[in-house]
Amino acid sequence: MFTLHHDERGLPRRRPPAIWRTLSALDTGLVHLVGRLRVTGGIPAKLRGRPLLMAANHIGVFDALVLIAACKQLGIAPRFLLAGGLLDAPVLGPALRASGHLRVDRGKATAVEQFADAVAAMRTTPSPIIVYPEGRISHDPGLWPERGKTGAARLALAADVPVIPISQWGAHEAVYWGTEKVEGPADLLPLARSGLTAPLRRPTFRVHFGAPVDLSDVEPGRPGAGVRAHAKIMRAITDGLIPLRRDELDKPRFHDPTRPTDTLSPWRP
Repeated sequence: MFTLHHDERGLPRRRPPAIWRTLSALDTGLVHLVGRLRVTGGIPAKLRGRPLLMAANHIGVFDALVLIAACKQLGIAPRFLLAGGLLDAPVLGPALRASGHLRVDRGKATAVEQFADAVAAMRTTPSPIIVYPEGRISHDPGLWPERGKTGAARLALAADVPVIPISQWGAHEAVYWGTEKVEGPADLLPLARSGLTAPLRRPTFRVHFGAPVDLSDVEPGRPGAGVRAHAKIMRAITDGLIPLRRDELDKPRFHDPTRPTDTLSPWRP
């Protein structure tokens, strides 16, 4: 459960559970051990202490850890909208559930109910929620954002909350993509080898929190509203990503031989 407190201005502030505070502290230590964190942008003061959706591009298995550390540097403790598989995993799953993260099971009948629960949580809890609109690590050869799905946009419209785009670059250099499904110890070897050498390589993790996406011209009840809002969010993420990778716009300088490259990004500049 999340405990509500109030700051010096009398605004509600969510205090995350002790287990999440502990995990966040360990996460931050790991991120700084593996590489160098560079955070730009921020969350406007008027949006702090109120429901907020943050949408990030997905570039690697390590990037969620980088996002947690970046948010901690800004003084915010977000929750994630996570796939059910993670929340059902041994050891990690119970810790994530106790930390208050939200569940989504794509393609299942319960997804509709979970969407309604997420909307209710967004409306009533003054804590940001992070989503990956792409739904998976990008398969684009240049690692630009994939087309993605409209779920995050529809969530923002239904809950009537601001959207902060998060653009990140560098986390893909920490750990290889690996494989779609882990079926044995051999599938973990590429991740282990790349992860263990990361502290020697010291990649730079760049995270940019952009200005709120303007969705004022999108009417939630109109057909195609989710698609239009999604396009605005994805373009904002891409716009923020360009300066972070200015010297490698064509393709990543770091080559991950395990990552699929079978999809082309429609947002690529």
